[in-house]
Amino acid sequence: MAESGDQNPFRGGSVLLVAFEGWNDAGEAASGAVRAVRDQLGLVSRLDVEPEDYFDYQFNRPEVSTNDAGERVLEWPSVTLSAPLDGAGVHVLLGSEPSRGWKTFSAEIIDAAEAAGVTGIVFLGAMLADVPHTRPISVFAGSDNRAVQEYWELEASTYEGPVGILSVLGMAAEKAGIPTLSIWASVPHYVHNSPSPKATLALLDRLEEFVDVVVDRGSLVADASAWEDGIDALAEDDEDMAAYIKQLETARDTVDSPEASGDAIAEEFERYLRRRNGRDDGPTARG
Repeated sequence: MAESGDQNPFRGGSVLLVAFEGWNDAGEAASGAVRAVRDQLGLVSRLDVEPEDYFDYQFNRPEVSTNDAGERVLEWPSVTLSAPLDGAGVHVLLGSEPSRGWKTFSAEIIDAAEAAGVTGIVFLGAMLADVPHTRPISVFAGSDNRAVQEYWELEASTYEGPVGILSVLGMAAEKAGIPTLSIWASVPHYVHNSPSPKATLALLDRLEEFVDVVVDRGSLVADASAWEDGIDALAEDDEDMAAYIKQLETARDTVDSPEASGDAIAEEFERYLRRRNGRDDGPTARG
């Protein structure tokens, strides 16, 4: 278990980074960030879970393709634990969110993490939110581990309601004595049909504050700029979408304003909600 004081539970040991495609991965931001770490570090597969045990193929369907030899092959939904060749350092768990057997799945992953000597687990996620694409991506970092909270002055989540596999796996890790940390990005919900490289960048920036890893951004900076320009172009041709984005910008700027009081923030959001009364979730960008 992590301790408070001068000990950083996510540096100097074997840290496991976790992301799942699907419900926890708006705009493919979390999986994109973890995949970037895995590819840059040259990690190798250590464990591939058996898909028959954890996937409903009517929900997570296999995909067929033609390989370089001209053969037709099936790719099944999967979850893979990857590790450094020497076994020490950053590990990665990446794949599709399981559709069944979550208790058994969590037990298998925690057993594998303990066998690999993992000293801390960082969960990355992304959620759709009422945020503008034109402002910095909001990223929340929190922990349910008291020592981790004290070390970085983080808050525990107060959310109550349906959860994904990240929450189930996180609680299993804490029960096993492995400290955990969660990092979530807010992705503009009106562009959820597109990958969000800007959100991936924001997750990587925050991840580097906690974990001893530096990730080459590669084309992500240019991709993020092109992503934002593309949405701007769509908004120019859609008055409703442009007006909706403007409302989101006003709400965000009010919250971020240094002189904003709690009452002013609450008042602005009340006005914002009244403006949306009777509307749907706003315009949606396609692509």
